[in-house]
Amino acid sequence: MSAKNIASSAYEWVDERLGLTELAAFARHKQVPVHKHSFWYYWGGLSLFFFIVQCLTGVLLLVYYRPGADAYESVRQITISMHFGWLIRSLHSWSANLMIFSVVVHMFSVFFMKAYRKPREFGWFSGLGLLALAMVFGFSGYLLPMDDLAFFATKVGLQIPATVPVVGPVIANMLRGGLEVNEFTVQRFFALHVVVLPALFLPLLGFHLWLVQKHGNAAPPSVEALPAAERKSIPFFPNFAMKDLGMWLIALNILALLAAVFPWALGKQYDPLAPAPLGIHPEWYFMSPFELLKLIGAVLPGEIGELAGMGLVNIAILLWLVIPFYDTRSASGRRARLTHYFGLAAIFAVLFTTILGYWSVR
Repeated sequence: MSAKNIASSAYEWVDERLGLTELAAFARHKQVPVHKHSFWYYWGGLSLFFFIVQCLTGVLLLVYYRPGADAYESVRQITISMHFGWLIRSLHSWSANLMIFSVVVHMFSVFFMKAYRKPREFGWFSGLGLLALAMVFGFSGYLLPMDDLAFFATKVGLQIPATVPVVGPVIANMLRGGLEVNEFTVQRFFALHVVVLPALFLPLLGFHLWLVQKHGNAAPPSVEALPAAERKSIPFFPNFAMKDLGMWLIALNILALLAAVFPWALGKQYDPLAPAPLGIHPEWYFMSPFELLKLIGAVLPGEIGELAGMGLVNIAILLWLVIPFYDTRSASGRRARLTHYFGLAAIFAVLFTTILGYWSVR
């Protein structure tokens, strides 16, 4: 029996049980719109790619990492003693930042292409949920090396939820495992990072991907307004899928270059009695709300400033979340324009406060 016949028989055996032919037919049937904004469709796939890298490298790091009092020493051994341990750690850290960056770009592309409108409201809600969980992933993982930068940055970062009235201090103390950041905090962050967050993230990701398959890729309103004969599209499989894989290959090369040329550094072991290093600040994806709280606190010092800052941040998040109920397909053109300006204002505010935050800690 030839190898070709063996492969054919094996495929038929699997196809009869899993329905591969129907799955391939569905993939060929799905169409992806082609227009001048099609480039933004790739960012959802790039976010998924970086998450897969996170999972693979995270499992490898999990083999040698020891949470608790030995956290720093285990990371030092991974970085220095283990073969290519420094590379795996750098890939994990860089892909975490690139994943959050990709999700943010994907979110804004969905916003400006109005892809949150009926019937894609749940796609918008689930996507924002995934972004929130990705940011918590980054925050919880940042402490795990337990070097001085991670220690003091986490102390600063936990000041943000601590400013929430009534429940804020309770949440911060629960995350810390007490009043101070210590080895018990590492254990809680480790459990959050490898158990709790994946248990929340994976079902939500599956739901989000199912919605994308169900409703397809949304075209911008300018394209949807064209007659059906003038709209262009390509099959998802194999045309768009191959282009998507090409973008994954480019992303892999960029990730490998960053990890090899700029390996993720490990600082000194933390000392709770030592002064905080100069220029300490949260990670870039938390810099905007952190700087906004500082600016409002300078104008309204004390508890009033904290309440005003958190209130402003929460109102902005709520408005961003409920956009699908304001800018609907049946809404007037005025609402669409106001929503567009609101998105531009959000980008400007985030960029301005982030740049100002980094400028102030120089």
